[in-house]
Amino acid sequence: MASTTKERSLPTFPTIHQCPSIGREKHTVVADMDGTLLRGRSSFPYFALVAFEVGGILRLLFLLLASPLAGLLYYCVSESAGIRVLVFATFVGMRVSDIESVARAVLPKFYSTDLHCETWRVFSSCGKRCVLTANPRIMVEAFLKDFLGADLVLGTEIATYRGRATGWVLSPGITVGKNKADALNKAFGTDPSLAPDIGLGDRKTDFPFMKLCKESYVVPAKPEVEPVSHEKLPKPIVFHDGRLVQKPTPLMALLTILWIPVGFMLACLRIAAGSLLPMPVVYYAFWALGVRVYIKGTPPPPAKKSIGQSGVLFICSHRTLLDPIFLSTALGRPIPAVTYSLSRLSEIISPIKTVRLSRDRVTDANMIKKLLEQGDLVICPEGTTCREPFLLRFSALFAELTDELVPVAMSNRMSMFHGTTARGWKGMDPFYFFMNPSPAYEVNFLNKLPHDLTCGAGKSSHEVANYIQRNIAASLSYECTTFTRKDKYRALAGNDGIVEEKPKRAAAAKKIMGC
Repeated sequence: MASTTKERSLPTFPTIHQCPSIGREKHTVVADMDGTLLRGRSSFPYFALVAFEVGGILRLLFLLLASPLAGLLYYCVSESAGIRVLVFATFVGMRVSDIESVARAVLPKFYSTDLHCETWRVFSSCGKRCVLTANPRIMVEAFLKDFLGADLVLGTEIATYRGRATGWVLSPGITVGKNKADALNKAFGTDPSLAPDIGLGDRKTDFPFMKLCKESYVVPAKPEVEPVSHEKLPKPIVFHDGRLVQKPTPLMALLTILWIPVGFMLACLRIAAGSLLPMPVVYYAFWALGVRVYIKGTPPPPAKKSIGQSGVLFICSHRTLLDPIFLSTALGRPIPAVTYSLSRLSEIISPIKTVRLSRDRVTDANMIKKLLEQGDLVICPEGTTCREPFLLRFSALFAELTDELVPVAMSNRMSMFHGTTARGWKGMDPFYFFMNPSPAYEVNFLNKLPHDLTCGAGKSSHEVANYIQRNIAASLSYECTTFTRKDKYRALAGNDGIVEEKPKRAAAAKKIMGC
């Protein structure tokens, strides 16, 4: 929450800039979170993320309406009273498993972009790290332990009943003021020789626990402080989930709530234009409707069936399930795509032919060969989308099937909503992408793979796949990784991300193959 007027008079504690960080490997540090480990002093955006990702727009609206009361209680009564209102409005009735899922898959991305560089300098230099926070422990523990290496997290405990949060907090209540000092004594004992070496805080309600530490430093409220840069993060954020692109401050949350009805209607109009209009005019229709499509490079001409020419296999980086559609938009003709797991709704509204892979190597190879005989084809060998500037490992199967390979570097821009999900219903992915006020796609056709770098020239399929991955990554200034689809879904959703094939789908695959 925002600082009060009384907190502007700093105590006698030295500032964080005066704290040496050399030789701290055997020291223990205890730090507050909001305003200390994080630059921002308001916890509202993170409560708002949980509210929206678990409860949707109505829960976010409820939290937003409750926030003035929370602020009034914070300023006029106590910090504890204000936070209790936010906890109740956010958590009441939610499944605990859903809260844990958001804490693991969504919040770390936003927390990591707000990491205080000076606090992190001291915090990361210590051998044992503890965080004392008024935030519910269930919200922050995954980020603090998995990404910042915290050994102990002491926060507010929420009450639950039959797997759902009640909206209340357990005794002794919100972890602020004296409760922080009591929690520290309980964890480390009351013997002064066992006290933590360093205490870090930013407001008067942190002073009780800071006084128990051997050294204490205050973090001044300076919003101009730079966050920890991406390359200096203790652990890169490769995978993250959630629909919101920007941190939902109260103003941003209000704008999001007001925009969603308008954005949904606009998305329906954009999807209808892409699905119903002839592909040669879709490019112009998208531009007229605010969807920007940028084309780079020179694509190859269509395959000539009359002379027995097989189709080209376009190898795309995978940003959303709309990659093949925007590729077709750039080419001005529909290009069939093979998919891994696509919702039935997405298949129905798709303006191009989509063919599901069975994940059986022989079956999929025969299917792709059959499709290439009929013309050009597009495939995303990463097998799943990645939002960050990374490329996942390319499956090498495609390299064994044809030497006519054209890499395509796909990138996009979304300002309000992400058009992908690992935990939610994938059928809404295209709607969320087109709900952005002015989404953009860049389609960059790279040079066709030279024959001497193909399997036909003696290269292994893994060499070809790795070369194309590096080529696309270099054109996008992305980083290559060895992560796979399973790695992503295990990190975000706790499963392998495999949708079991229904009998009808298997029959359709056999029909395409001519079996």
